Amino acid sequence: MTPLSILLIGLAMSTDAFAAAVGKGVAMRRPRLSEALRAGLIFGAIEAVTPLIGWLLGTAAARYITAWDHWIAFTVLALLGLHMLWNGLRPDSADDRAPRHHGFWSLAATGLGTSIDAMAVGVSLAFLDAPIVLVAAVIGLCTLAMVTTGVMLGRVLGTLAGKRAEIAGGAIMIAVGAAILYEHLSGAA
Repeated sequence: MTPLSILLIGLAMSTDAFAAAVGKGVAMRRPRLSEALRAGLIFGAIEAVTPLIGWLLGTAAARYITAWDHWIAFTVLALLGLHMLWNGLRPDSADDRAPRHHGFWSLAATGLGTSIDAMAVGVSLAFLDAPIVLVAAVIGLCTLAMVTTGVMLGRVLGTLAGKRAEIAGGAIMIAVGAAILYEHLSGAA
């Protein structure tokens, strides 16, 4: 594998996380850079670990992982997106106008939902004799950068559009999940 192909894999694996991070940034309302970096670290660590897990599972479990990865990603992202839509559509209370902090588990669930496909990539890399640790590190670093940027971009969108941006963020999360599902189902046909 060339350095360029490794970088392209890293960028490709982080695009779902970027879209989800924009939605998270909207929902967080005015996140600070430290919160964006925290989200980036959580997403990046998960995104780096999943191809390693996939690589370890190798050929024995490949058909089971690839048979369900798109459904798992779709379900997690759709549920998170629906929750964001619900928050965006319900009337404001005094507590809702304060900035929200997203906990570790919320960020980790979103990160896992966007990284299931990286596990399948890890399985395929087991057949290519690829430098899996290097590839996983690049995927993690690309995701860190993309998610941090996405959360901060979501901050700008949230400030400009308010609850409409949270509704849009929820729709984006659902769309990302649906795109993952569509991509896998259409590729399998």
